[in-house]
Amino acid sequence: MTELEYKFTYDLLFKMIFTKHVKLLKSLVATLINIPLDSIEQFEIRNAEIPPETLGDKFCRLDINMVVNGQHVDLEVQVDNDGDFPERSLYYWAREYSTALKTGDSYSDLPKAIVISILSFTMFKDYDGFHSEFHALEVKRHTQLTDKFCLHYFELPKLPVENLSKTDRLSLWLALFKAKTEEDLNKIEALEVEEMQEAIRAYKTVTVTPEFKEVARLRELARHNEASALRNAERKGIQKGRQEGIREEKISLAKNLLADGDSIEKVARMTGLTRKEVEAIK
Repeated sequence: MTELEYKFTYDLLFKMIFTKHVKLLKSLVATLINIPLDSIEQFEIRNAEIPPETLGDKFCRLDINMVVNGQHVDLEVQVDNDGDFPERSLYYWAREYSTALKTGDSYSDLPKAIVISILSFTMFKDYDGFHSEFHALEVKRHTQLTDKFCLHYFELPKLPVENLSKTDRLSLWLALFKAKTEEDLNKIEALEVEEMQEAIRAYKTVTVTPEFKEVARLRELARHNEASALRNAERKGIQKGRQEGIREEKISLAKNLLADGDSIEKVARMTGLTRKEVEAIK
């Protein structure tokens, strides 16, 4: 097995491939939100550029923000589970929805906002399916409050890839994102689905460009720098914690000695605290 150096879930690669190959992105989005491709009359990428100042920032969010037939659609891949992804995706939706209101418009003019998350981890452990779709519903009647709220989650670990069918476009697209080895890509390519072959060609083209290699280098540098900064902060925190613990022990000892009637001078000498500190404790 030949491990892929970069996977489709690598956020930088994901954004570069699909913003440079809009036809593929359009088909991917149509598949993920389950609408006919030929029903898309308006398709606009709103954040195609990757700002240079964010290349070295590990925490920048490389999503793809679009307008699809008047709907605001946000698509991203997420590799790490930090434990708060439901809240994060809800925040992304709220930001997308609230910022769409233009001056002078009424609330009814707000467009539908859809957030699509392709996840490399299991988010819903009590559900076997790989796709979850959330809407705003009343808990007893299941009546929809509004059709303007929609969150999609695609959990790649749950996706079965043993018997891929060339007619199951959703599974084929997600299998690309789940692929970890050259053999995984070859298996998809062998199905001879033109769209998948085109996506794999785009992947191979982008990953060898000097542009991608340079921004990938900056991203990896950011990861190393952040890991180093966290280690240093952790060491400082441990050292500070030890110092605070020692001081608390000295204060506790001073209180006991003072309670036994020892003099301030003796307590200061035995604990290493200053006379002024012992007086304050007394």
